[in-house]
Amino acid sequence: MMKIRDGFKGEQSIVLPQAIIKLMEDDPLASSIYITDIGYYPKAWHHYRSRKKPIDQYVFIYCVNGKGWFEVNDKRYDVKTNQYFILPAGISHTYAADENDPWTIYWIHFYGSLAKHYATDCISPLNVTPSMASRINTRINLFEEIFNTLKSSFAIENIRYAMATFQHYLASLRFIQQYRDANDKTAHGNDIVNVVTHFFDENIERHLTLKEIADFSGLSPSRLSTVFKERTGHSPLNYFNFMKMRKACNFLDNTDLKLNQISLKLGIDDPYYFSRLFSHIMGVSPKAYRNRNKV
Repeated sequence: MMKIRDGFKGEQSIVLPQAIIKLMEDDPLASSIYITDIGYYPKAWHHYRSRKKPIDQYVFIYCVNGKGWFEVNDKRYDVKTNQYFILPAGISHTYAADENDPWTIYWIHFYGSLAKHYATDCISPLNVTPSMASRINTRINLFEEIFNTLKSSFAIENIRYAMATFQHYLASLRFIQQYRDANDKTAHGNDIVNVVTHFFDENIERHLTLKEIADFSGLSPSRLSTVFKERTGHSPLNYFNFMKMRKACNFLDNTDLKLNQISLKLGIDDPYYFSRLFSHIMGVSPKAYRNRNKV
């Protein structure tokens, strides 16, 4: 069987110079975890690497397509698409692409005072299961950001930024559920806000209570208020009032409706309350707003 260490079509790799590695070892912002080698091997036919003499770095490999395998401590592990593993420093190992369905991998050699903590329990292949919340593309973008930063320059600020981003990258795998939940909650919150604001728009002529809005959203009144405040900076009812006043501006700009008629069209029975609410939100009375637009 042909065995190739590197030289694959489309591959990219960077080996950091020893002088830069020494700089990172001594730098307070980079020494906790730092990269010595980084690369990407697409469809790596005949890829094979055996290190009988151990190296000082941890070896991270993330398989995004195809299959492969590795051996460590006299035990073989098979690797599938959407799995990653980290080989411990100071231990002999071998890894290779599958002969029939070779892997596409992102790989990094790294070290530092925190390295062993990120490598703990990663010697067996770990799954990165695709889902709506998996953020796999975001993680790949992080890898490319690290690579491109190092590729552009070995300036100290580039090094520090790349290493800080690398720690985030490892954390996205080490704390994978938290990484997914953070985005999922934000996306869910934004979805709820979009759904509720559409509900407001469809019911702009009604007087709605917080309970009615919450019942529509499927959340409790307190939870809906929290989500709305986080996403918009306002409570649901205040936001609804803002939308009503925006609609009032439209009526004032484009119709000759009287103020009491506009008030009723917005679900507000008391025209005096409507005028006070408009003045509070818009900073000018409805009458002054209409007259100002005629000047």
